[in-house]
Amino acid sequence: MTRDWSKKDDGEIIEMVLAGDTELYGILIERHRDHVMKIAMKRVPLDEAGDLAHEAFVRAYSSLPRYGGKSPFGNWLAVIAVRACHDYWRERYRSRETSMNELGEEHVRWLENTASEESGLMDRSMESRRNAAEVLAWALERMSPEDRAVLELVHLEERSVREASEILGWSVPKTKVRAFRSRKKLRRLLEGAIG
Repeated sequence: MTRDWSKKDDGEIIEMVLAGDTELYGILIERHRDHVMKIAMKRVPLDEAGDLAHEAFVRAYSSLPRYGGKSPFGNWLAVIAVRACHDYWRERYRSRETSMNELGEEHVRWLENTASEESGLMDRSMESRRNAAEVLAWALERMSPEDRAVLELVHLEERSVREASEILGWSVPKTKVRAFRSRKKLRRLLEGAIG
């Protein structure tokens, strides 16, 4: 007689995995795969997202004995996934494998036009959004992993400072200060790109 373990909640599955039935970890992976992939796809190049999602699940499995159940498993796993992405950028920043090419003429023109618009309203065309995304990606690649992480969480995903501090493992004051300083660094970087 086989049991349908998929009807068990995450906590019950975790207890069984910790008791030695490690095959059941696959149920947790299946349940949370899409959420972890979305986190990775937002934070790393798309061709790296699968590897980062896998890394998050490996880290979670290794840390499972320390999961206290104080928060839902999905939230705990999300923090691990964000930190794995943060570590990815930290490693790239250290090794400087990131292409340091300057912005193309099209992007510089777009930045100049956007900066000089009197109304301050951005053109909502598809090309303008594409240019904005590419310029933002260019700028974020030049920022430290810590600056990048806090910018993504607080300013791009609009998470609260408290939530970002929990994800990053920082104090709330440090997160506030870092978010403010990182935004200023990003602004200076973009202003420097247009001359």
